[in-house]
Amino acid sequence: MSEQPEISYEQARDELIATVQRLETGGTTLEESLALWERGEELARICQTWLDGARERLARATGGAGDAETD
Repeated sequence: MSEQPEISYEQARDELIATVQRLETGGTTLEESLALWERGEELARICQTWLDGARERLARATGGAGDAETD
């Protein structure tokens, strides 16, 4: 099993949303923009780690059926 991130999925998602909004708004220096981009990449990785873990747990709980059953 993979290691759990230090912040929750919800915290990472909310911070990622705020980070993207700041980047889209502009008004930051190049250095600030790069730092925001790097933080956004890290937050996206954290979110993906949480989602991958949830997918693994669901697969184990359903005996690996996963996407096979779509009713």
